[in-house]
Amino acid sequence: MSLYPAFLDLKGKKCIVVGGGRVAQRKVGPLLRAGALVWVYSPRLTPVLSRLNENGLIRHFPRGCGKNELKGAFLVFSATDSHAENEKIASLAHGLGIPVNVASGEARSSFIVPSVVRRGPLMIAVSTSGASPAMSKSIRLEIRKFYGTQFSGYLKGLSRLRQKALKDKDLSPASRKRLFKRLASFDIIKRIRAGEISSPEDAL
Repeated sequence: MSLYPAFLDLKGKKCIVVGGGRVAQRKVGPLLRAGALVWVYSPRLTPVLSRLNENGLIRHFPRGCGKNELKGAFLVFSATDSHAENEKIASLAHGLGIPVNVASGEARSSFIVPSVVRRGPLMIAVSTSGASPAMSKSIRLEIRKFYGTQFSGYLKGLSRLRQKALKDKDLSPASRKRLFKRLASFDIIKRIRAGEISSPEDAL
């Protein structure tokens, strides 16, 4: 399988999750973090999904999902424990031209969800193009060791500094480019990892 990697802006986008079990729960969390509007179709929900519904963080419809329900969705995730139901949702989504991810059914999915390491603004996605999800997970765990939580604070500071620099009329584009190249060098990465610096200001 040859895939095209992409990071999607889901803020305010309607994303449908069909299923209310643990697999569906794993799909819902990242969607909420990305700012998506999450609609869940399932007769039953896990306790975690029930709490999210009670708090108004997701919309729950205690029934199955058909063609009319799928219309207008930006993404669809079919995560039921029924192979036939997942196949039905995949066929409907394909017919409507909506990207669909089918749990444990990469062959029917139009996109797959990679293993992800998150460190604040930093996201590192790992995929084996469906060859071995287990290998993707192992590589993700290895990457986590090299990019710890200290990178989150540094990158947040770097983002703030970048916004200030863009507004600084006395800083030429060439000088700005040199500055941020230096603040993102391999040496800086090593020093962040070693705990020598925690912010761009420390590096200046």
